Amino acid sequence: MRTESSGPSPADLRAFFRPKSVALVGATDKSGWSTSTFANLREHGFDGEVHLVNPRTEVVHGEQTHPSLSAIPNQVDLAYVMTPVDVVPGVLRDGAAAGIRNYVILTAGYGEVGGQGAVREQEIVDLAAELDLVILGPNGNGFINAAETVTPYGLPIPKPLIAGSVGVVLQSGALASNVLTFAQARNIGISLLVSMGNETVMSVTDVMRAMIEDPNTKVIALFLESVRHPEEFAQVAEAALAAGKPVVAIKIGRSAKASRTAQAHTGALVGDDRVVDAAFRQLGVIRVDSIEDLIVTAGMLVETGPLPGRRIGVVTPSGGASEIISDRAEEEGLILPEFEEGTLTALTDVLPDFATPNNPLDVTGYVLLDRQLLANSLNVVAADPGIDVVMLLQDLPRATPDFETSVAAFSYAAGVIRASPKPVVVIGNVLSDITETGRELRAASGYPQVAGGIEHGMSALGNAVRWSEAYRRHLSGRDALPPVTVVEPEGTPPRRGSWAERHAAAFLSANGIPVVPSRVVATPEEAVAAADEFGYPIVVKGAAEGLEHKSDIGGVALDLRDATAVRDAATGVLATMARAGHPDSPLLIQPQRSGGTELLVGVVRDPSWGLTLAVALGGVWVELLGEGSLRLLPISASDARRALEDLRGIDVLRGARGTTPVDLDALAGIVARIGALAEALGEDLIALEVNPLLASGERIEALDALITWRG
Repeated sequence: MRTESSGPSPADLRAFFRPKSVALVGATDKSGWSTSTFANLREHGFDGEVHLVNPRTEVVHGEQTHPSLSAIPNQVDLAYVMTPVDVVPGVLRDGAAAGIRNYVILTAGYGEVGGQGAVREQEIVDLAAELDLVILGPNGNGFINAAETVTPYGLPIPKPLIAGSVGVVLQSGALASNVLTFAQARNIGISLLVSMGNETVMSVTDVMRAMIEDPNTKVIALFLESVRHPEEFAQVAEAALAAGKPVVAIKIGRSAKASRTAQAHTGALVGDDRVVDAAFRQLGVIRVDSIEDLIVTAGMLVETGPLPGRRIGVVTPSGGASEIISDRAEEEGLILPEFEEGTLTALTDVLPDFATPNNPLDVTGYVLLDRQLLANSLNVVAADPGIDVVMLLQDLPRATPDFETSVAAFSYAAGVIRASPKPVVVIGNVLSDITETGRELRAASGYPQVAGGIEHGMSALGNAVRWSEAYRRHLSGRDALPPVTVVEPEGTPPRRGSWAERHAAAFLSANGIPVVPSRVVATPEEAVAAADEFGYPIVVKGAAEGLEHKSDIGGVALDLRDATAVRDAATGVLATMARAGHPDSPLLIQPQRSGGTELLVGVVRDPSWGLTLAVALGGVWVELLGEGSLRLLPISASDARRALEDLRGIDVLRGARGTTPVDLDALAGIVARIGALAEALGEDLIALEVNPLLASGERIEALDALITWRG
């Protein structure tokens, strides 16, 4: 696994992305890559030297060439390599001898094609280590440093190239230009866009780390095909959160297949993509599903920074839009509170007589007569003490018959927004390009960024609120993790195979997890004696070594209310176990618990992210809802509490329909301790499951358990 120090440092990348001179190796008029890269450097403001290298052609793109990198008389800071695969190693050696350390390798035909391509890619890795080179690619288009007008990028860059504060990192070279084009269409500026290619030397996390330190970048936007180094990604994502720089990510490759690392029921809850979701949530990474949401969310967060809460006051000139916004707010978990009396009174002085002061606030089409109506209404709503954020629905005009009048109106609104005591987010009605008129109007008036369309704008607002909450949690610090010193009770078997309930429950009990009392017996008579001691009703279970699913073979008898029933059930279970190939199976006798809510709490080892905890409503609920709340370990009790509150059926635990509520803090503490115990067991553990964990107003107890070991 890569370590934090194994890739190029932020200082290395500062130099890499800010070259004062660039050499295009393999430059030729016959290549669209070469033509585009040369044109990008010449037409988008790069003021450094551009050298062309071609040993066979003296003039390319109308300029004199050099036969090799070493033949260039001046210092070269970056070599952009477009040669055939078999020529690349010689280019790197020649350049290194000339003192050139930084390379973009556009050339394809490496690890992405497998076979000999993978061998060639390893050769690049080895050369980089030997010669101390920093390499982006191979099989990547290069980068666009819009903040400093450095554009060694292999596809055409449309104008205008808008500099801004969104840093973009992509594992998909083909989509990089689409991302750039959409950002430009919405007037969202980028600081740095990097097309990663095969990440032989420079990785996504290396670039993220550099962007965290880059003052030009406020938000990091990622397009990920895979998270290649999860542990390193987690470290960098946490560093971004600590720095207050949101990370917004598309992670493609969703999969419905369950993790194959887990036995029992937990595997049905922990799928590959669900673990990615859980990891991103814990790390404060905003996951989105489209390029539009990636860029609109990133653009909004550049403007807003952390938002103070999820209570939104909406100001709009449309009743129909108000309904759409209300629906989307509910979907995003945003709150639209009623305005306070003082706000309602103040609005009567601003609104026309036929307007109704609700939230969302429809100021009506009277905005066509009173061009300051929206801004004045916003000013009143922003003063409402029950509002955290104001959302203003307004588009930049695509055209205007009187530019100066429009500038005056938008300048007035911009002044109100700047003076607002609450953050103001501006969202347009639909997702459409911002025209040159809109750009000029915004520049002339100082009007803020307009997020693209109600659908994507509301998604962005929900994302911004969720990131803000994650950021505040991070700043407040993490609760102490439950301390665990593993205790192995007498009779504990070796750590191999599966420990079914008999040994798993005893192990959990010895390590501080409340477990229903039980007694291991060998005969029906001993079963009756144990039942008399516990009191009725009683449960009788088969307790054979390695038996994971007793109920599937009839190895469980429930609700036994007297000695005769216990004796008969014990006799029957012993016979069943014998028929199933367990003739020497003992019996487990337990008091039967009733009432309360069954939960499943399981831990599995994900092959990429490590130990992952799932909590779900158990019994019939796990089948009906099919959902679990996931967390990567370690977790604190407050982390566990949030996991419980994420469940759709949380009201069952809170005492829905007159039932006694469960002590959620106590339950969260037990869930966190199960996670801490799993972590303390080290690499031997594959899976640990408590199913069910019965929670009621009286007690919380594990009724069954299973532990699976690597050996």
